[in-house]
Order: sequence, then C-alpha cells, then structure tokens
Amino acid sequence: MNPAPLPPEQTGPAAWYGPEMAKRTDWIVPLTPGDLAEIGAATRPLVAREADIAAITARDFPLPTLGPKLKAAREALLEGRGFFLLRGLPLADWSVREAATAYFGIGAHIGNARSQNAKGHVLGHVKDMGLSSADPNVRIYQTNERQTYHTDSCDVVALLCLKTAKSGGLSTLVSSTTIFNEMRKRRPDLLALLFEPLATDRRGEVPSGMKPWFEIPVFSWHAGHLTAIYQRQYIDSAQRLDGAPRLSPAKIEALNLFDDLANDPALNLHMEFRPGDMQFVHNHTLLHDRTGFEDWPEHDNRRHLLRLWLAVPGARPLPPVFAQRYGKIDIGDRGGIIVPGTVSLNAPLDAV
Repeated sequence: MNPAPLPPEQTGPAAWYGPEMAKRTDWIVPLTPGDLAEIGAATRPLVAREADIAAITARDFPLPTLGPKLKAAREALLEGRGFFLLRGLPLADWSVREAATAYFGIGAHIGNARSQNAKGHVLGHVKDMGLSSADPNVRIYQTNERQTYHTDSCDVVALLCLKTAKSGGLSTLVSSTTIFNEMRKRRPDLLALLFEPLATDRRGEVPSGMKPWFEIPVFSWHAGHLTAIYQRQYIDSAQRLDGAPRLSPAKIEALNLFDDLANDPALNLHMEFRPGDMQFVHNHTLLHDRTGFEDWPEHDNRRHLLRLWLAVPGARPLPPVFAQRYGKIDIGDRGGIIVPGTVSLNAPLDAV
C-alpha cells in the first residue's frame, strides 16, 4: 500500500527562521505602568486573603486594558508565529506568593491551567533538584542538563523567570513547521516516517488503563493543521520498555535529521530571560529547549522559573490519537498529566 501523500509546504507565519526572528521585536510585549497598576490591583486582594492560586480564574483577576492585549497576543500564539514574551513584572518588590498569584492570574487570560505531573501541580517549578535524567523517572526540567528540543503535553507552555543561572540556561525555540518544510525539501522519504506512530516514554507517570508509553506520530495533519509532538530523549528511553515498538534504522535516521534541523542556527532562536519575563509558547507549532547551565552556589540565588501548562479556548482541533497523551481532545479542556493517586490540583510555592 502506498503511503499517504505528504501535506503541502506550509507558508504561514509559523514557518519562521531564527536569524530573521532575532531581528524583530514584535514578539516582545513590554508591560506599561498602566498594565502593572492593573496587575497589582488584581494581585493584592488575592494575596491578602491567601487565595488558592490553583483556583484563580480570569474573572478573579480583572485586567481591563491588559486583558485585550493578552487576547491579541493569544491570537499570535495560535495563528501566528507561535510565541510572545511579556516583559517587566516587578519581582524585586514581590514575594514568591505575589509573583505566583500575578503570573497565574495573567495566565488565566490565555487559557486553563493543567496538571504538570503526578502530584497535580498546576504551578510548576523549573529548578535543578540535583537529579539526573539517567533515572527513568526523572523529568529533565528537574536537572541542570540541556533539555533538547521538545514539546510539552498541552496547547501552550508558559514560563516566568524568577532568577537566572550563573551562566547558561538560555531559552531556545525552533519552528516545527519550518523543520517540516526543510525535511519535505531534503528527505521526503524520511519525513513520511514521522507521520507514523512511535513510542514515547511516560517516565513513570502512567494514567489509569494506559501503557507506560504513548504512540503518537511526530507530525500529524488534521483538519488542515500541521501539529507536532516531540521529545527525543523520551522516544529513546521508551526503547527500554517491554512491548514498546522498536525503532527501525530508517526511523532513527528520520529522527536524527529532525534533531539536526532543530539544532541548526539557521533555524532556531535563542533568547536570554530576565527576571520578570513571561514566555508563552504554542506547543503544536514550536519546540522549546534550554541550554545546560551552571548555577550559583547560594540556594536563594539559584535559577528558578515558574511554569504553566495551558489548555486554550479557540485552539486548533487535535487528531483523536492525542487522547493517549492529553486524556481527551476537547478544546479548552485537554492536556496535562492525571494518574492514579492524583488527589487534587494544587499550586505549590516551593519546588517539591
């Protein structure tokens, strides 16, 4: 049987190249004094009563003028280049509770928070916990290692920079749409293999009734949308699992070409976070990475980001196979990790 024809070359704004994007500043949205006044006014009463951060909605966090700006930025996420950077949250004057409350409230104007791990955390802490990804139950964000280009299990992933590393730890992005276009030109035979299901390790976080891995193609073409899901290290580590489909030499070659393109400076974009920066990234059209880093010896100075996984109203339809990872594919209510023993959604203020 002949394989299905490849989707056409993608020509929309999501098909960007890093060096060109680096010359632009339209993806940076600076917070104005008026924006900060609105954020402060919404944050203070919630902090004063120690409101449950995990339960904050957009209605609880009114942003009369910043809200419409965020709605426009959300359109650029879903239909445009796939990312933006909100800059200027005044962290020097705030406690972690104030920063987390403001961040969660802003995020609620983009989408609905999803659980990021088996503990039900809707507020994640990206911090070196002294662990190693050699442990099959460790997630790479808990280490100081390079993450490599990947997607997260949600529509949009957001990061708030609290503190930066002594060196390294740069954020990098690459368009999976551009990778598709380049593979289509260079090796369409290998690209076709990435539209076939392959196993990705769940790293010990297994939903009820599911296998220790999921089987979703790297690329899917559904309802006129090209969507990617990818984490090479977890694809490789799935090969340790009994019963997981084996990678053929041709598929390994296809994955290697995908990685080579993602790591090509002609395609990717590096950015350096400042404290108070909030980055929002569309997982279905972009991959993100973090370079390895050396941290400060003092515990209170160490690199620390807060993370949100968001299900976004108005997002694209996803193919049914995504339910293996997203639980369901209902727009605005999908993604995240729920496993047996996950009691309730919560937003811890410390890395745990």
